[in-house]
Amino acid sequence: MNEKNGNNTGIISLFKIISFLEGLSYIGLLFVGVPVKYLAGNSLVVKSLGMPHGLLFLAYIILALFIRSRMKWDTKTTFIVLIASLLPFGTFYVNKKYL
Repeated sequence: MNEKNGNNTGIISLFKIISFLEGLSYIGLLFVGVPVKYLAGNSLVVKSLGMPHGLLFLAYIILALFIRSRMKWDTKTTFIVLIASLLPFGTFYVNKKYL
């Protein structure tokens, strides 16, 4: 499921970076921000990571749909790539397996 054309390397590289950063921001929110918010009563981490994570999430979804045809993903693969954005560590799996 690799790219077939060298001209697409820029957009694929961008998607790899976005998927990595989206995964990091999600992990940060889940395993740092939420515990700090509810155990220490401090929502600063959630507020700091929330907007960047939201933007990265939207960029991930849009880019995944944009590169679908370039990567020759069928419907099942596209579904897996999109669902992975909802699971902790899912974007790292996509980066390893499908890119």
